[in-house]
Amino acid sequence: MASTASPAASWRARFAGGAALRLESIVVLIVLSGIMAALSNVFLSVSNILNIVLSTSVFGVLAIGMTFVISSAGIDLSVGSILALSGVVGAILTSTLDWPWWVGILGCLAAGAFTGAVNGFLVTRGAIPPFIVTLGMLGVARGFALVLSDGVSIYGLPPEITWLGQGRPFGVPVPVIVLLLTALVAHVVLAHTRFGIYAQVIGDNEGAARAMGVRVERMKVLLYTLSGLLSGLAGLLFAARINSGEPTAGLSYELTAITATILGGTNLFGGRGSVAGTLIGALIMGVLQNGLNLLAVRPFYQQIAIGAVLILAVWLDRINSREGWRR
Repeated sequence: MASTASPAASWRARFAGGAALRLESIVVLIVLSGIMAALSNVFLSVSNILNIVLSTSVFGVLAIGMTFVISSAGIDLSVGSILALSGVVGAILTSTLDWPWWVGILGCLAAGAFTGAVNGFLVTRGAIPPFIVTLGMLGVARGFALVLSDGVSIYGLPPEITWLGQGRPFGVPVPVIVLLLTALVAHVVLAHTRFGIYAQVIGDNEGAARAMGVRVERMKVLLYTLSGLLSGLAGLLFAARINSGEPTAGLSYELTAITATILGGTNLFGGRGSVAGTLIGALIMGVLQNGLNLLAVRPFYQQIAIGAVLILAVWLDRINSREGWRR
């Protein structure tokens, strides 16, 4: 009985720490928004706020998948490339092969899930560190996207698909609705189901998870498959928004997704995850990028800012973790 109670108690303690960090993230979001509003008089306009949430929706979906993987002490550096590959597959199926629109949607999701499953299989059966596997897949998936598209954009998606990226029922962009629905389902799964709890227990103490009877290898394959599936969904939204399968889409999105996840309170070294926090982290990244664009900051400096925010987020997370252990 002691071996099963210990991991659960540890998980609850770490989840409480994540809730505290989410409060800090809300403060950061409010302060950052205030700064950007003071520097730009169009920042708080309705159209610009919609632009922020719309741009956040794509890497927000990526970050939700990343939350599951990182909470299990894994990492997925291939999400941006999987996004591009999925979008290209969907565009080829509908634009080049002229198949029905729903086949294109399924193709995007299937391409992402399959690539994620390959990641999980190599991590578990191949016993290769997740960093190496997903770093390699970053190149492989991007390469396949370029090969399949011959290095050019594939235009002319069906209107049913472009509606997913450009439609605005009741004035709300469809990608934002998809993001919120995805986050709601993911929150329930991560916080209130065995799948989500086991993912965090694996990240906290893999040995204890095995002692609890968790099938760790199977769980890891499912977690990377889920990350790939959500990358495919993000690829679908991205392609639908620009009406094309773009083989160079999603460059550096993995960095943005990881930063949003850590900003939201997910422990980079596993054991604690929060979908709600990830949404807040994604909004922070969206506000930061939008504000820098409004201030006409060159994209090169924006990359520096994103990298610096990631380092700062990990540093604050380590400080939070040490304080939690002292308490």
